[in-house]
Amino acid sequence: MSLRGHMRFRLRHETKVALLAALGGVPALICAMLFVWFWEQPAHVKAAVAVVITAPWVAFAAASRDHVIRSLQTLSNILAGLREGDFSIRGRSGDANGALSEVMFEVNGLADVLRAQRLGAVEATALLHRVMDVIKVAIFTFDPQDRLRYLNRAGCELLAQPESALLGRAAADLGLGDCIASAGNRTLELRFPAAAGRWGVSATVFREEGLQHRLLAVQDLTRALREEEVATWKRLVRVLGHELNNSLTPIKSIAGSIQSLVRREPPAPDWKEDALRGLNIIASRADTLSRFMSQYARLAKFPSPALGPVDVTQMIRHAAALETRLPVAVGTGPELRIRADGDQLEQVLINLIRNAVDASIETGGGVSVRWSVAGGSASRDRLVLCVLDEGHGIANPGNLFVPFFTTKPGGSGIGLVLCRQIAEGHGGSLTLANREDRPGCEARLEIPIYPPADTPTLTPTSGDEATGIDES
Repeated sequence: MSLRGHMRFRLRHETKVALLAALGGVPALICAMLFVWFWEQPAHVKAAVAVVITAPWVAFAAASRDHVIRSLQTLSNILAGLREGDFSIRGRSGDANGALSEVMFEVNGLADVLRAQRLGAVEATALLHRVMDVIKVAIFTFDPQDRLRYLNRAGCELLAQPESALLGRAAADLGLGDCIASAGNRTLELRFPAAAGRWGVSATVFREEGLQHRLLAVQDLTRALREEEVATWKRLVRVLGHELNNSLTPIKSIAGSIQSLVRREPPAPDWKEDALRGLNIIASRADTLSRFMSQYARLAKFPSPALGPVDVTQMIRHAAALETRLPVAVGTGPELRIRADGDQLEQVLINLIRNAVDASIETGGGVSVRWSVAGGSASRDRLVLCVLDEGHGIANPGNLFVPFFTTKPGGSGIGLVLCRQIAEGHGGSLTLANREDRPGCEARLEIPIYPPADTPTLTPTSGDEATGIDES
């Protein structure tokens, strides 16, 4: 390495500035010294003049070095304060238009931005901790070694221990090993020190400082399920009570009339005919009540889907061809083969098309069926199948999926309930809404499209086999 390169490598910045300032005056200093050397004056005069010339040169070089050092030290102090989180320090330069002033202005601006960001982060963190302490869901975070690093107040209450006694312990020791074993949402039967029952468990993964951590949320579902169960029982009792009263009230009245006819002395000439007529009415009402109960049992025993390959286009055309009262327009869509229960899906289509035709006949409108593929959650494609009519539309959407509620003479009121049950059994959904482009209704059936290797295993439950669905 050359001497010049060695000096560049070893000398400090302020020393270099001083040397450059000094070297800048060397030519003038040499000329002045030569003039003094050849000047015909006594030696002491020459020495005095040389000192007068050299002293300012050295002083100005040192002043340049000190000025640079002070500016850099000011910047260093400001940046050190920013690094330590002290955003109150500001720099100032006397020259309003110089380069140093621009540097100070930018550094001060950086300090303002960092101060605002730090304040926002502190406020957001405080809000997050407040929310974590208020919510009733137990939140836990675990490091890569599955040791607890954070939990909220609900987590402490669930484990019945203070935070200081829980932090740093392994998930298995806390009874949470099974909960973080796999990511996703699950419902598990768990027993904790504070409670036991059914819990909704949601586990996910996040990264902090490049390392994988786990976030676990545990929610008590027992109370919510119990409340939903009570509400379901109330709806069931209300529906059953309504239907039973509709049948038992006339039966009781007619039975009392027949009893009066039999006890009457002397009996009326046509009492036998009146008694037989009353008994026929009683038998009819009892038969109606029996059919109602069998339909209710059928709704409760509906089997799970038996998956198999289904040609979507062929299924839609076959279901549309079964309707003879009105021509059903079948649109064009992608050629698809999916894994599903073809019998159940076709029965859903038949029922939706039948309802659409019932509505369109009243207005003289038409019925059409169309389908497409749409992107669903988690990049899962979904089959979207729509049945559209040109009827009067839906007057009371709140009663669409209420069992045994129907506006059709002779309707059973369970058709749409069974259709939605089939859709949800396939992991999909069924919705009905009024059309926006014209009068009428749109029934929208969505079913996830699973690849063959990713298809969940669903097998029919034991019991009665599925039969046709009554119109609702």
